[in-house]
Amino acid sequence: MIKVRNLVKRFGSAVAVNDISFDVKIGEVVGFLGPNGAGKSTTMKIITCFISATSGSATVGGYDSFRQPLEVRRQFGYLPEQTPLYNDMNVLDYLNFIADSHNMPREKKRSRIDEMVEVCGLKRMVHKDIGELSKGFRQRVGLAQALVHDPKILILDEPTTGLDPNQIVEIRELIKHLGQERAVILSTHILPEVEATCSRILIISEGRLVGEGTPEELRLRSEGQETYEIRLKADKNNVESVFMTQDWVTSHEYSGTEHNGTHRFKVHVISPSPGEDSGEKFFDLAVKNSWKLLELKPSGATLEEIFKDLTTREV
Repeated sequence: MIKVRNLVKRFGSAVAVNDISFDVKIGEVVGFLGPNGAGKSTTMKIITCFISATSGSATVGGYDSFRQPLEVRRQFGYLPEQTPLYNDMNVLDYLNFIADSHNMPREKKRSRIDEMVEVCGLKRMVHKDIGELSKGFRQRVGLAQALVHDPKILILDEPTTGLDPNQIVEIRELIKHLGQERAVILSTHILPEVEATCSRILIISEGRLVGEGTPEELRLRSEGQETYEIRLKADKNNVESVFMTQDWVTSHEYSGTEHNGTHRFKVHVISPSPGEDSGEKFFDLAVKNSWKLLELKPSGATLEEIFKDLTTREV
């Protein structure tokens, strides 16, 4: 449904988006991750025809974002970071106004608004002024306006900003439900948001796409190293000093001490050459230094570690 090819956006001498390409299909909730200023919102604004690109192409539902902006806008629902609401309107009047702006037929409009009120959990709020609602319910109204014309593409820019933990969980579940029959792009820098909601991830840094795939695919691609969780009984300072002298150990983190005096570490090591085994190296270290090795298991990189690795590399 969404195809972006070699997209570039310059503001004077500054390059906000630098030659990025990706696709988003129906049935996907795709997380668009990046540090502040990475180019996420700029990319979303180009796709949704709010600003033009310097070069490249973006198509939405087969329509060109640059040459067919009206057709493109009919294809998607958009919830920007600052939800576009009119505080002096009640919820029902506002959704009627949005439906009319999409030229929705009268016979379809009432049933569609009723459906969105149900889906977004707004039944008790329809006759309240938007200005009276909590942040969570205002976000629900924002989602309802993005969905009222039944778009197949949904673009959400920081949809849980300012919500409390209970509201965040509710909005996440709603997004996952909506993503079953739509193409959804979720632009955020909140990593737990992506892990809880998204089936695929795009990571952007300094305007470039530096990572793409499922969480597991990103782990496999980003790891020029392996990570092990290790539990042993030994002098903590001795263990750390030994790790620091091993050229195959890139870094380690102390995870804590248990009641029986055993210590836990997370250790990152360079991926071994064919025929080598990092586990054997740990056993050799334990024997050589008289450590009592109680547990050793490989551990995949967390999304936070992958994100940090991909967004701090030279691009």
